[in-house]
Amino acid sequence: MSDAPRGPRILTEESTAPAPRLDFGWDQAVAPVALPPAPQGRWSALGLAAGGIGVLLVGLSAIDVGGYVADQFTRAPWLGWLTLGVALAGYGLIAAAFLRELRGLAGLGTVERGRAAVARGDFAASRSALLDWAARVPEAQAMLPALRKAPDLPTLLALLEAGPLATLDRAAVSAGRAAALQSLAATAIVPSPALDGIFIAWRGLRLVREVAAIHGLRPGLLGTMKLLRRTLFEAGAVAAADVAINAAVTAVTTNPLVASVVGDAATGAVAARRMLLLARATARACRIVTPR
Repeated sequence: MSDAPRGPRILTEESTAPAPRLDFGWDQAVAPVALPPAPQGRWSALGLAAGGIGVLLVGLSAIDVGGYVADQFTRAPWLGWLTLGVALAGYGLIAAAFLRELRGLAGLGTVERGRAAVARGDFAASRSALLDWAARVPEAQAMLPALRKAPDLPTLLALLEAGPLATLDRAAVSAGRAAALQSLAATAIVPSPALDGIFIAWRGLRLVREVAAIHGLRPGLLGTMKLLRRTLFEAGAVAAADVAINAAVTAVTTNPLVASVVGDAATGAVAARRMLLLARATARACRIVTPR
C-alpha cells in the first residue's frame, strides 16, 4: 500500500434524476390548504315570526285604509282626496323610518365587512370597505386621495390610524368625559336612587348614539340594539385593560369608612367611571379598524 497523499476526488451520483422530496405532510397539519366555508346566515324563527306579523299588520292595514279612502270618495271628492293625503303622509313617515333603519344597519354592516377584511389580510376587500367608510365620515374625507393611492394594507391602516381614527378616538373620549361629568353631577342633584339609575341608563344610551354619530353611523332602533350587543363584547377588552383602576375604585367605594365619609360622591365617581368605559367600548365597537 502506498503512503502517498491522495488527491481530491469528485463524487458523482449514479443517476441524473433529482433526489425525491421528503414530504411528511407537516405543512398540511399546521396550515390547511383551504379554510372551511363559513356558515351562511339564515333567518331565525323569531325573525321569521316578526316579519310575518309585520307583513300582516302593514298589508291588512293598507287594504283597510284603501277601502276607507274609496268609501270617502263616494261621499265627496274633496273628502276622498283629504283622506288619501292623510294616508299617504302616514305611510310615507313609516317608510322613511324603515329606510332610516336600513341605512343604520348598512353602516354597521360596512364596519363589520371592513374589520373582517382587515383581520384576514384581504387588501382589495379592505380597501373597498375603508374607502366606502371614509366617504361617509367628514374627518376622513380629506384623506381619500391618499387612501386611494395606498399600495398595501399596512400603509392603508397606518394612514387611518395616524389621521381620522386618532381624531375620532379623541372625540369619543371627549364625549365620554362630558357624560361622566353629567353623571357625577346627577348623583348629587337627583334625590331618588331610582331616578338616579334611570338618568344613568338614559345618559349611557345617549352616549352610545353620540359615539356612533362621531364615527359616521346613524343607527336607528334595531341598529342601536345591535351596537349595544357589540359594545358589551368590547367592554370586556376595555375593562381588562383597566383592571387595576377598577379594583382601586371598587376597594375605595366599598370601604365602610370611606363610604360613610364620602357618601354620594363615591356613587357618582363609579357612575362617571362607567361612562368613560362605555365611551371607550362603544368607540371600539364603531371603529372600522380594531385597535391593536
